[in-house]
Amino acid sequence: MALRNIREMGDDVLAKVCRPVAEMTPRIKELIEDMLDTMYDANGVGLAAPQVGVLKRIVVIDATTDEEVAQGPYILINPEIIETRGEQTGQEGCLSVPGKAGMVTRPEYVKIKALDVDMHEFELEGTELLARAICHELDHLDGHLYVEKVEGELMNVVTEENSEEA
Repeated sequence: MALRNIREMGDDVLAKVCRPVAEMTPRIKELIEDMLDTMYDANGVGLAAPQVGVLKRIVVIDATTDEEVAQGPYILINPEIIETRGEQTGQEGCLSVPGKAGMVTRPEYVKIKALDVDMHEFELEGTELLARAICHELDHLDGHLYVEKVEGELMNVVTEENSEEA
């Protein structure tokens, strides 16, 4: 499909609360496909609709790492956290805050309910990276960035792109 521009910190759309999706339309299906393409192109783990300028409660996540079996992609429409347990602290970054990272404490376990692309309700449980990604992306739907939760200072991160320029 198409790559969309990722909105960056300071853009007003990132501070707004998103509206629920009432029905699946061809336009929303296209948005979801574009979000997946945009997330993968940017080497992201997740992407929320407001990050591409759309104030809808839609998130895509693919928290697959080399050490584990595939965890996604997940398409979450109108997601809601229904249970959390424990805590984990780790480094987070965000496609809307390029070149930066910070330490954030999140739940170790998260259970959500959401709608899939066919508007059927399902539940999803996640731990570790998936739990972190779910919480991070759902924060976007309510107008919050991870930098609000950073413990200590934001750090500069070197990406492959940046290191090639040096």
